[in-house]
Amino acid sequence: MNQGKTIFSQIMDYAPKNIFDQLVSEYKGNYRFRTFSCWDQLLCLAFAQLTFRESLRDIETCLRSNSEKLYHMGIKGNISRTNLSRANETRNWKIFARFANHLIQEALSLYTKDELIYKELDNSLYALDSTTIDLCMSLFPWAKFRKNKSAVKLHTLLDIRTSIPTFIHITSGKVHDVNILDLISIETSAFYIIDKGYIDFERLFTLKNKNAYFITRAKKNLACQRIYSRDVSKYENIKYDQTVKLTGVKTSTLYPEQIRKIKFIDKENDKELIFLTNNFLLDADMIARLYKDRWKIELFFKWIKQHLRIKSFYGTSENAVKIQIYSAISVYVMIAIIKKKLNIAESLYTILQILSINIFSKVLINQLLNKNCNPNKNYCSHNQLFLFDF
Repeated sequence: MNQGKTIFSQIMDYAPKNIFDQLVSEYKGNYRFRTFSCWDQLLCLAFAQLTFRESLRDIETCLRSNSEKLYHMGIKGNISRTNLSRANETRNWKIFARFANHLIQEALSLYTKDELIYKELDNSLYALDSTTIDLCMSLFPWAKFRKNKSAVKLHTLLDIRTSIPTFIHITSGKVHDVNILDLISIETSAFYIIDKGYIDFERLFTLKNKNAYFITRAKKNLACQRIYSRDVSKYENIKYDQTVKLTGVKTSTLYPEQIRKIKFIDKENDKELIFLTNNFLLDADMIARLYKDRWKIELFFKWIKQHLRIKSFYGTSENAVKIQIYSAISVYVMIAIIKKKLNIAESLYTILQILSINIFSKVLINQLLNKNCNPNKNYCSHNQLFLFDF
């Protein structure tokens, strides 16, 4: 039996406060804030994400209506729209970005390759893509996108095995996706699965020289010369598997070595897809399967847009937008950590929905989410004192 710890407090136990405090100290996050700390701000934003609050007024009203529970939630500061707004506008967004990255690394360490897809591959598998979040031009003039439109882009490198983002970068909508290839740290022998919007043969050749692999789709105007064809008679959906050399005036210089070209017939959607890769060892069918799993990053974007608060923002500055997005990612990753550590079978969507309507309940999370299971004997509610423990 839980003797006083709310669901919200149990969730935030998975957010390492000592790491967050180190980041706050490094960036002087609490400078000139006497009644509303960075930790208070994070708790308020996490509460807003978990309970689907739409505005600062919404957050303030809901928390003040439960003022007697704020101390037990860990919120010790003065909750007001003014404090929240000023904190979002002035505190360094890098505090929240680096904290989200720490949670991401912790989540990734909980998953092993042995229990996930593609056990036959030792390579890391990543999908790189971006999603655009539309904004109002008059309210967000800094986020230039189109002539009469503003937007931000959420560039994400997703670990395909775990569906957890390993790299996140936020830019204005005008920044082209291909520029993000310069920012990610290339891992040796890893597969980077990208769509044709990222085709830049100079950057792809750099990736190849760092001993990593790419899989992408060819554009219609690709100029190349066939050098060798492999037998594809054993494959039902592979039309050809060729080794080619680029013959374009610029592309032949930017990528001077041979490249693999595979034509895949998608019978379900009646489409023909042409893949390019620098991996010559895997079966053509495996290359097609890996590219198909790039769809997981689209599902990730769809999930966070539907179930986290990143479409309506609590502030209009670049700093406020980035803080809110990184806070949302932190909540997503914490739910993934809870799911793994407590061995919960439910999906992230189901977990989030259940937690959202039980946020002030005083019951163990694993009891709430696993109604038919006994409490986890290894579960310990941190910082909770029990009167009759001797």
